[in-house]
Amino acid sequence: MIQAPTAPETDVSTEKTFRKVAIYGKGGIGKSTTTQNTVAALAEMGRKVMVVGCDPKTDSTRLLLGGLAQKRVLDSLREEGEDLELDDIMKGGYRGTRCTESGGPEPGVGCAGRGIITSINMLEQLGAYEEEHNLDYAFYDVLGDVFCGF
Repeated sequence: MIQAPTAPETDVSTEKTFRKVAIYGKGGIGKSTTTQNTVAALAEMGRKVMVVGCDPKTDSTRLLLGGLAQKRVLDSLREEGEDLELDDIMKGGYRGTRCTESGGPEPGVGCAGRGIITSINMLEQLGAYEEEHNLDYAFYDVLGDVFCGF
């Protein structure tokens, strides 16, 4: 009897994959709600998830934080300079989710896309993505009409 070759066995339960997911589109279509509900469901499944709100309205993490608004990365940079710690701009949310809001430039000044890049760079510098946080996912809730510099 001839047997077909089999694939080598691998233990996928020990493989760790970090995924970055961007949710973007036209304003008012439910990006923030969808992102937060998806993140909550993943947290319920035991996944370690970070949400980076990339909308100057800063409503990307409010549900995960029990309705509370949090300090924006760009506001913190303007007020305190670059002498920040990760806990200054990232808060623990529902089931251990990690929540941050980039905020935006002062109205009429600058570009929201540039502000998002600045925020993500600051998160990288402060170690938000490092292995010690054991993240499975990072979700980015992005304002739909950001084109400049993103």
